[in-house]
Amino acid sequence: MDDYPLIEDHGLIGDLQTAALVTTEGVIDWFCSPRFDSPSVFGALLDKDKGGHCTVRPAHPTHSTKQLYLPDTAILITRFMTEAGAGEVIDFMPVTGTTATDRHRLVRLVRCVRGTMTFDVEIAPRFDYGRVKHQLHITPHGAVFAADDGTELTVHPVREPDDDRLADVLMDRDADLQVTLTLTAGQQRGLVLETGATEPPREIRRAEHERLFDETAGFWRSWLAQSRYTGRWREVVERSAITLKLMTFAPSGAVVAAPTAALPEQLGGERNWDYRFTWIRDASFSVYALLGLGFTEEARAFIIWLGDRVKEGVRADRSTGPLDIMYTVDGSSDLSEQILGHWEGYAGSAPVRIGNGAATQLQLDIYGEALDSIYFAHRHGFEVGHGGWTSLRTDLEWLADNWDRAEEGIWETRGGRQDFTYGRVMSWVAFDRALRLAEANGWPSAAARWHAERDAVYEQVMARGWSEQRQAFVQHYGSEVLDSSLLRMATVGFITPGDPMWASTLDAMEDELVSDSLVYRYDPGASPDGLRGSEGTFSLCTFMYVDALARAGRTNRARLVFEKMMGYANHLGLYSEEIDPTGRQLGNFPQAFTHLALIDSAITLNDALDKR
Repeated sequence: MDDYPLIEDHGLIGDLQTAALVTTEGVIDWFCSPRFDSPSVFGALLDKDKGGHCTVRPAHPTHSTKQLYLPDTAILITRFMTEAGAGEVIDFMPVTGTTATDRHRLVRLVRCVRGTMTFDVEIAPRFDYGRVKHQLHITPHGAVFAADDGTELTVHPVREPDDDRLADVLMDRDADLQVTLTLTAGQQRGLVLETGATEPPREIRRAEHERLFDETAGFWRSWLAQSRYTGRWREVVERSAITLKLMTFAPSGAVVAAPTAALPEQLGGERNWDYRFTWIRDASFSVYALLGLGFTEEARAFIIWLGDRVKEGVRADRSTGPLDIMYTVDGSSDLSEQILGHWEGYAGSAPVRIGNGAATQLQLDIYGEALDSIYFAHRHGFEVGHGGWTSLRTDLEWLADNWDRAEEGIWETRGGRQDFTYGRVMSWVAFDRALRLAEANGWPSAAARWHAERDAVYEQVMARGWSEQRQAFVQHYGSEVLDSSLLRMATVGFITPGDPMWASTLDAMEDELVSDSLVYRYDPGASPDGLRGSEGTFSLCTFMYVDALARAGRTNRARLVFEKMMGYANHLGLYSEEIDPTGRQLGNFPQAFTHLALIDSAITLNDALDKR
């Protein structure tokens, strides 16, 4: 661990097509281009020696550091303090827009605010996950890293009109670039790193940099001003909204589960997955969060993306159903899993996986999540056209024939298929929402069969998903294992929040899955999932627990859990997938699912507190 920053010691910047992580020590150790799921340019996060990085840090060995976002923006400021002076690195990516492009810029402004500061800069890309060699070409006005596969990274220096020092100190060290910057109070320099550049290296003057800064800050502040949220925890909620926007691929409207790959759920373990894709489940939840805050255009873009997947799915011949559980941001379903055997993994956590083998799993819950989000959007004025409704009817026909199959489940277990209760509950949701849509609009439907299937699912869950011994709903039929995915049963309306069966389920989860307010997904020891090792508490589930408690009228407990969970965020308000027993964040970072659940639970809890 001494050679790797903590996962939580990062901030996120992005341009709505890709993103980068910046450590509290001024290191960009993760950046893929031109898309979230493209090969990495900087990947030291997964291999400190072979991954590549861009570092800007004080030459003074003793310094302290602070990191913050410029308020209401995705502009990241990393401040360094030494006895000789104080300085800062300002990182951001100018927004690219809704047309897919290979051109992406990382802007790194270096500024001295007090005394004198010397910064050491090193740019060491490793293209295609470190599998492709490159050459460095230094020019009088910057530099170009040219990879053997044709990829280029162009370096444009930012400096004052009368300052020629930067060009004098560019140094080629084994095809990596090193720069030394000595600044006094008020001086600033910097670099713009550009992939897909349309021009050779050139000097960028301060005025142009300030224009890029102002345009980027203006974009984020204008976007955030659309938020209608005025409840408690506004700053936390809006930071989560910005984080979700950073994980949105603007050309399609798809939200990636996380911008990273292979960050471990257990240090040294094998639970290392690639999350740079769009899950039907996760992204469907984004509709509630986005519409709940007032971001209608983002919700509309995703609904269109989802509708396209539904239409494509009815034409496909898949044993796992018309919908895949996940897609690339442009809608492709080719997510074949590979192992990067030449990388050691974060803090030695191998294997490093890219792609995701779970893409071909059968997970029945996605149909409920898709229909629920479409129904919710419809209630907020989003129209479902004839073609979309025809495709949804085809999905329901398939689900009517297949909802009673064993499956892999929401947590993508690799230990064999089971009759997961959550999958059945969400199948009930799919039939229920389809019936509501058909009735509200007078659309043609197989209403009689959907009614029958909905009722059959309900009766089966109540008979086989309920354990008299545990006095709780259980993970899958025939087991006594609890599963926090079932916290959503009351949220989706399968059971009323005041039902005694629900109250006892919450009590059982409190006893078994909750640890000092943090919530585990399930106990892998009691329910083997086909993988070695254990995992931390799942941050998504903690916020789902808050939502369930608030709906059940346990508002004091819900507020305490929510407030305690705020203390587990990193210094910027960001969350990864999991939290280990020491309070350290684990898994891919930041995780969209967690921030979606934070927004939903904040809205639910705020409303519950207002009604007391």
